[in-house]
Amino acid sequence: MIQLSQLDKFQKIIITILAIFMGLIVMLATLELAYTIAFDIFSQPFMLLGSDELLNIFGYFLLILIGIELLETFSIYLHERAINVQVVLLVAIIALARKVIILDSKQINSQTLISIGFVILALAAGYYMIKKSQDKLGCKRI
Repeated sequence: MIQLSQLDKFQKIIITILAIFMGLIVMLATLELAYTIAFDIFSQPFMLLGSDELLNIFGYFLLILIGIELLETFSIYLHERAINVQVVLLVAIIALARKVIILDSKQINSQTLISIGFVILALAAGYYMIKKSQDKLGCKRI
């Protein structure tokens, strides 16, 4: 029968492997962002970026930020053995913001846009309530 200490060790190994993979993905995404910026700047017309290129670059920035926040979640889990819901909500808000930025509103119907707006409001309200409750309890801030 598997003992609790063995299960804890197994979880730590898996989280460590996931953190290494996430770090690799964040590094590769950062290199891709650097390549995209360099390619867009040095292509014709020189130093002028169109709206499509800018949206692509902003999408990469937010993707990298999501990866960094997920790494933070892994780190908190390894050190405190708890998942910080505030960080998870922050990752979800960033992911939705990325989706909104790269979204082509001409191809999406209004009901989908309204739904995305409600999800953003719900996540923001959840983040606000958790932050407020942690401030009342005197929990550490992230």
